[in-house]
Amino acid sequence: MGKRAAFTEEESAARDGRSSAGGADATGRRCAKQVVQEGWGGGIGLVALLVLGALLVAPVLALREFAPREMWPWLAGGAALVSLIAFGLYALDKRRARRGQWRVPESSLHFWALIGGWPGAFLAQRLLRHKSSKFSFQFGFWLIVAIHHYLAIDALLGWRLFRAARLGLGELLRKVIDL
Repeated sequence: MGKRAAFTEEESAARDGRSSAGGADATGRRCAKQVVQEGWGGGIGLVALLVLGALLVAPVLALREFAPREMWPWLAGGAALVSLIAFGLYALDKRRARRGQWRVPESSLHFWALIGGWPGAFLAQRLLRHKSSKFSFQFGFWLIVAIHHYLAIDALLGWRLFRAARLGLGELLRKVIDL
């Protein structure tokens, strides 16, 4: 609702009732046959911005806790740069997809998300409506976001989760070796 769509001249005329050309749905109502969306994609709503804000809380708190204060501007700038690169790669991939050209590998998109560009990737997926519905890609993307959050939360907890996992793994290995 509220999205702009481009119609061919023939379909536009049909939509306005000027001719019978165009398509019809199953109930016989007039509709466009081949709608082409104008622009780059969607928009970003309040919910997506709130989700992004919530997702940034733990990583920002972890960086503030462990990074020296004089490093904060550098870290924030670096994170913004990596996110901007990730966003740019999504835009490039979308443009290449539309033109039928060689695409940016998904592994590259995931790499930039993994090294800290996941906020830019998140925004690109919503603003450009790109890579936002392919399950295997989304699974990888959200796994990367979860890894970032696991590390941030664990750092804030004094690495308790990591130590517990390491001890549990050590116990498991000892049991396997003793078999």
